[in-house]
Amino acid sequence: MSPLLGISLKLLSALAFTLMSAAIKHMSSRYPTGELVFFRSFFALIPLLIWLAWRSELPGALKTRNLRGHLKRGVIGSTGMFCGFAALQFLPLSDAVALGYAAPLGVVVLAALVLKERVRIYRWSAVTVGFVGVLIMLSPHLSGGALSKGLQAGPALGAALGLAGAFCSAFASIEVRLLTKTESTGAIVFYFMLLTSALGLITLAFGWRMPDLTEAAMLVAIGVLGGFGQILLVQAYRFGDASLIAPFEYSTMIWAVLIGWFVFGEWPVWTILVGATIVIASGIYVILREQRLGLLKREQREIGSTRPT
Repeated sequence: MSPLLGISLKLLSALAFTLMSAAIKHMSSRYPTGELVFFRSFFALIPLLIWLAWRSELPGALKTRNLRGHLKRGVIGSTGMFCGFAALQFLPLSDAVALGYAAPLGVVVLAALVLKERVRIYRWSAVTVGFVGVLIMLSPHLSGGALSKGLQAGPALGAALGLAGAFCSAFASIEVRLLTKTESTGAIVFYFMLLTSALGLITLAFGWRMPDLTEAAMLVAIGVLGGFGQILLVQAYRFGDASLIAPFEYSTMIWAVLIGWFVFGEWPVWTILVGATIVIASGIYVILREQRLGLLKREQREIGSTRPT
């Protein structure tokens, strides 16, 4: 265990994913979402396969005993990716990133409904407060003139897509929890990227744009950044406890604000900052609470106790 290394890898992962999102936002006005999804997924396979080969895990890491589970996760996750990428076209980078923070809160709800996990009042309270933060973030995009125009208004459509993407991500996380019972990390990531690439490629029938050399390089970079971000994320959790590493996911907000300011000339309105702070605080509380309950359950198993936690 090396907590400092784990935190550093997590911060680099967050930076890689934020740079990827910024590149997608830059390209989204000129390229269809399906084309962006394809490049993000297909070229992410390159660093993934190199990493697995370096670890001498090929071809064993790609073996699967739950193809149906991969398909379910792939369809749900791909839908979330399409929604999230489309949202970047209509929202400031920091707004789109902040709305994504609703996903961990959705995981708690779905874990109770789908996995039948026991969720106590403390986590339900944190989730409720977190969703209040989400509503605060949504308020500038779904009020006044924006709401009166319906989903034809760019910000309103972007907010709806961003929130839909977050909840798809929550559903995908539940599927990943189920997959981890029988599947390796390499298989889970590989089959998701493969299916998402295929779904993105299907949109070729609706018309793609042929990029020039510079833009083609940027499209490839989107995928490579996504692949490296995924590898760094996996490695981060090898060097530190999840309860220590996971909260640093919220460093994406810092990167998003800085990149949005310097690259796109955007600065988040106060409602986004306030709402994001509430959601981040709620998310960190949920992480710490789940870690504490996990320790208590482990202690119970060790002493053979059957008392509820």
